[in-house]
Amino acid sequence: MKKLFFLFSLSLFLLPLGNAQTTQPKDAQIKARSEYMTPGEWHKWMARTTGTWTGDVNTYAAEDAQAMTTTASSNFRMLYNGLYQVNEFKGTMNGQPYEGQSILAYDNAKKQFVNIILDNSGSGVGYYTGTIDPTTKVLTLKGNRYDPVTMKDVPVRQEIRFLNDDTQTITFYGPGATGKEYKTMDIKLTRNKER
Repeated sequence: MKKLFFLFSLSLFLLPLGNAQTTQPKDAQIKARSEYMTPGEWHKWMARTTGTWTGDVNTYAAEDAQAMTTTASSNFRMLYNGLYQVNEFKGTMNGQPYEGQSILAYDNAKKQFVNIILDNSGSGVGYYTGTIDPTTKVLTLKGNRYDPVTMKDVPVRQEIRFLNDDTQTITFYGPGATGKEYKTMDIKLTRNKER
């Protein structure tokens, strides 16, 4: 019964792919699908993070607040033929255990990055999209995150940059009390040397 349900579900998922109305020749369809599913330059850029990292984390409760400093660990790996980067992270935030996972993807068709963040600080999902500056290689992502205090979505900006192959920074920005954007968190990650 489970196999039958799985096959039925799979056929419902694949049905739109097989019945798509298109005037493209079959070879063009195959080429388009192949290009969509093949890892490229930006997937290789993401893959360079594979491994374990230690992070120095600074969080800022307000625009003029002193940084609360903690440490964290991250484990990066690639999934599904190198198309998706998963980062599992652990640390503390506001004196509480903090853990979560992010899934970073580069969409070959839309030419943009997508980052999904799930963590134990809330039941919502962070969803961010953005592009990378081809010169500086700084990835800037923007999205919204739910604020349970104001009961509203608030804009969030995230920047990811590599200082070298073994050091990267991740910086988050959000609105302060006046609505003006300020740095809410910065993380300096250093690759752990494999023994």
